Amino acid sequence: MKRGIFFIAAFLFMLGTILTACSSEILTGPKNQVVLTLWHNYGGQLKDTMDEMIDKFNETVGAKEGIIISVTSISGSDTLHDKLIMAANGEPGAPPLPDITTAYPKTALTLAQKGLLCDLNEQFTQEELSAYVPGFLEEGKILGDGLYVFPIAKSTEALFVNTTIFDRFAGETGVSIDDLKTFEGIFSTAALYYDWTDRQTPDIPNDGKMFFMADSLYNFSLIGCKQLGTEFTEDGTVDLTTPQARRVWESYYKSSVSGHAAIFDGYATDLAKTGDIVCSIGSTAGISFFSPTVTYADNTSEPVELAVLPYPTFEGGKRIALQRGGGMCVIRSTQEKERSAGTFLKWFTSPENNLHFVSSTGYLPVTAEAFGEIMTREMDSIKDQNIKKMLAASRTMQRDYEFCVAPLFEEVDQIQDLYEKRFKETAARSRQAYLNLLKSQKQEDAYNRASADVFEEFKNAF
Repeated sequence: MKRGIFFIAAFLFMLGTILTACSSEILTGPKNQVVLTLWHNYGGQLKDTMDEMIDKFNETVGAKEGIIISVTSISGSDTLHDKLIMAANGEPGAPPLPDITTAYPKTALTLAQKGLLCDLNEQFTQEELSAYVPGFLEEGKILGDGLYVFPIAKSTEALFVNTTIFDRFAGETGVSIDDLKTFEGIFSTAALYYDWTDRQTPDIPNDGKMFFMADSLYNFSLIGCKQLGTEFTEDGTVDLTTPQARRVWESYYKSSVSGHAAIFDGYATDLAKTGDIVCSIGSTAGISFFSPTVTYADNTSEPVELAVLPYPTFEGGKRIALQRGGGMCVIRSTQEKERSAGTFLKWFTSPENNLHFVSSTGYLPVTAEAFGEIMTREMDSIKDQNIKKMLAASRTMQRDYEFCVAPLFEEVDQIQDLYEKRFKETAARSRQAYLNLLKSQKQEDAYNRASADVFEEFKNAF
């Protein structure tokens, strides 16, 4: 009898121990895990990389810390912006806000003004923040010193050159790719290229080809003014009253009216595919859109070698280039969720992980360390030669350039669209007038007449 009681007591003791252990495991296991919902705008090839990284986080740091990242929406940038604004405004049918979302500063500004975003200064120490490229962090400070958009992958603008065409041109004219380091050099080279191609059809006058295009005339003007020491925007609109602004404006205007630079409602990569331009300025994130071949109007084609060079400067100006791209925002909720989101952001932007994320794209890493030794070590493993060239040019810019943040104000998108639209319309009208005048006048006289008072009219419209 006593022996039976003993065994029963021992069994109950063991059972209690097991239940206590199970209870402890439940408290720290899946039922107590923090699940963070994530919306992002990375599609295509980058979606696969994002999926891979989120799985890796969930299986490693997430499993250890009790954090699960769950992607609940993947949309294009504009669609994502609309969804976030609808959710922030509590519009009928809008989904609840996620815990983490990718966003551009203009979107984040609206969310931050409504008090919906976490200040990420609360999740990072100053020592941790010092590891990041300062300009990339600065763009996320949209309300005073609060850090509301955390950089995860950035882009800048660079000069892309079809060296297959350029080398033929250079071999006959003596120009050098070093001439493209300044905008003055680009525009003078563009004039030489127009004349060179015009001479190839002596029976058809004034049919030379364009040489250059800037994807964004607004960005071109913004950075050009910055390089020359002035601001392109003032009080929420374009300021064309400075001599620097006029110098920048006229440089592209004159080249486009003369047929040397493109005015085109599309991206430069479209014109590059057909050999209608030789070089262009655009986002490094667009590197993958450059075709490996050029197909000409007569249906002949040839492979293309692409050079990627640091952003050009105006003579006498500083080395300044635009930084672009969004980041991740954390929706304000509980301390536990915000801390967990901070853990994910630290892991995602650690040098090794961040470089892996951007190495198959045209995006740039966000820490100085990733730009340095790690990038050097990883460059050999990158198979895409254009991306390798882009990263090499970007590394030079990270070392030698100042990255500029575009001004953020309420109607910035409308102002940018208006500037681009008016510039293209003005240049197109002047180009047509110039061609008509060429029938009876010399080039210089025709240009002077076609461009008379145009800048003043353009400036007064703003």
